[in-house]
Amino acid sequence: MYIHVKLLNGFPKVLLYKIPDNWNENIHANMIVQVPLRTHIVPALIVKTYQEKPNNCSFTIKNVRSIEPFPDDAYYYSFITQLSNYYQVEQIHFLKRIRSFIHNQKKREEILLPSYEDIKESPVILTAEQRIVCDFLIPRIKHQNYMPVLLHGVTSSGKTEIYKKLINETILNQKTAVILTPEVSLALQLENILKQQISSHILMSSFHSATSHKDKRRVWELLLQKKPFVLLGVHLPVLLPIPNLGLIIVDEEHETGYQEKKHPKINSKDAALLRASIAKIPIVLGSATPSLSSLYNVKQRRWHFFQLKNRFAGSFPIIKIVSMKKNQQRKSFWITRELQYAIQNRLNKKEQTIIFLNRRGYSFFVQCSSCSFIFSCKACSVSLTLHQNNTLACHYCGFAIQLPDSCPQCTASEKKLLKKGIGTQQVVSILSQLFPSSRIGRADFDVSSKKKIWQQTVRDFESGKIDILVGTQTIAKGFHFPNVTLVGILWADLNLHFPIYNATEKTLQQLIQVAGRAGRQSIESTVIVQTMTYYPIFAYLNEIDYLAFYAHELENRKELCYPPYYRLAEVEFKHPDEQVVDIESVQFSALLKDLIEEQRLTVTILGPAKPPVYKIKRMHIRKLYLKGSTISQILELYKQGIKSISYKSSIFFTPNPLC
Repeated sequence: MYIHVKLLNGFPKVLLYKIPDNWNENIHANMIVQVPLRTHIVPALIVKTYQEKPNNCSFTIKNVRSIEPFPDDAYYYSFITQLSNYYQVEQIHFLKRIRSFIHNQKKREEILLPSYEDIKESPVILTAEQRIVCDFLIPRIKHQNYMPVLLHGVTSSGKTEIYKKLINETILNQKTAVILTPEVSLALQLENILKQQISSHILMSSFHSATSHKDKRRVWELLLQKKPFVLLGVHLPVLLPIPNLGLIIVDEEHETGYQEKKHPKINSKDAALLRASIAKIPIVLGSATPSLSSLYNVKQRRWHFFQLKNRFAGSFPIIKIVSMKKNQQRKSFWITRELQYAIQNRLNKKEQTIIFLNRRGYSFFVQCSSCSFIFSCKACSVSLTLHQNNTLACHYCGFAIQLPDSCPQCTASEKKLLKKGIGTQQVVSILSQLFPSSRIGRADFDVSSKKKIWQQTVRDFESGKIDILVGTQTIAKGFHFPNVTLVGILWADLNLHFPIYNATEKTLQQLIQVAGRAGRQSIESTVIVQTMTYYPIFAYLNEIDYLAFYAHELENRKELCYPPYYRLAEVEFKHPDEQVVDIESVQFSALLKDLIEEQRLTVTILGPAKPPVYKIKRMHIRKLYLKGSTISQILELYKQGIKSISYKSSIFFTPNPLC
């Protein structure tokens, strides 16, 4: 037998190898093999098999050295084939990503699991609302039936209880359950909750950036042995070959964190839906603030819909909107008088407070008042953010310098260097001055990216060692802090000015999520929303009114021809030379417009244009958007355009971009 392979190192051509005559294995396409290449042994993917030697082959054909063990997932290659077409990348991309957990494994070890007889009676006690959801899904888990279910549950309504029940049933049926969260911090939090509350006889593993290589190899061994277990993560789990996959849960399904930041920008939620449809299994998408696209799928009867309207414990907080304009004469401008009094009241009663601001660092930027010079990153088109240790840092490329004693442009003194805007570090500093005896903690990306410090911060807040927790979106979802009776949102309208079509939706989702951290016990709680300007969306801050917002916003989207009524794809050009991206992006746009006219396609081209951040790590960026009624039409148009001309720029295609 002979095979054509593609090397996993990205070499573009297929190579021919021979299967040794004494091998008894069933060789087929999509297997990974080790092949000789010059003086090295390298991994490759089988793309085609031949019983006879291909014609016109006069050279000596080398033998394949070995076959790499690969989990027996009958649906996996169909999945990555469709996914690679959707994102316009080769299948090899996905195999390369997971291969670090295949290669150089130590001696294989049989993992013994306990008997599942001990978990036949689930310890989860359900409410009537929760039982309806589980009764609908459990038969679909048993009989392998594709079923997308949108679970809209207000914060603290007990969505996790449903997850636990479904996990138990999945394992009892000798199948694996995958749970996705939009952030590593949420995966760690959910893992801790589930480990404490589900049966100790259920094996649970994580697979994300905070998981050790040893634990990732253990996950791979479980997959090779077809062991049923629970797998948690952000992006990676859905890309793994998983035999006996029985259930996928996508928690906080509305979050943009499901889209990867590096190209290709895989949307894990979309990938999970594709995976579930191919494997013919149920998928649950849960959120207190579902995306408009998901609710539209329910409206179109593509998905089933269940709603949890009641909080499991506690009551909804009182929402107060406070204008910051009348606060301009106060020394502590960012903390209004109403919020200051409310915090002091909680401190007096030994209750806890969360202060939310979706900006980390100390100040947005530093500007010289003499010459207007702004400290900016030379590699990126952004100002440097000032941090508390007087470090100016770029949050895109990591460049950092110490704040100098004078302006580098006009040599004005340090007093002329004005610190503008505010970040979480400055909020901590302000609160420390207002409440000197209080214990204040901080939870933002600078903290959550350090696993041990992050976990300690959460434990300290849960145990009452911290009175006031200042944080970004990191603390806006997934956490249960029963003693929090006050949430202060410092700048509620900050993100409403972003130049994206769904800015209103994203802002409201974030505000409702962070407001949901209050009122989780029977104690009366309050959310104080500070804003520069009053906006109509603040009327929907009560969680019960979220579906009313959906109906209103849907009309706006329809009028402007945006998702979910139309499909959107992003094309991004990158090159070190700004002139190159300018010329080539315009050239590509003109080519697509000609193709649209020739073929009479219902696709619109928006751009090209500079994005808000148009240079990152010395690479200039231009973006254009393809808007059409179907993604298949957009895909075909892009394929034709990309093949027509040779480009110097790196070009990336992202369908359904999460802005």
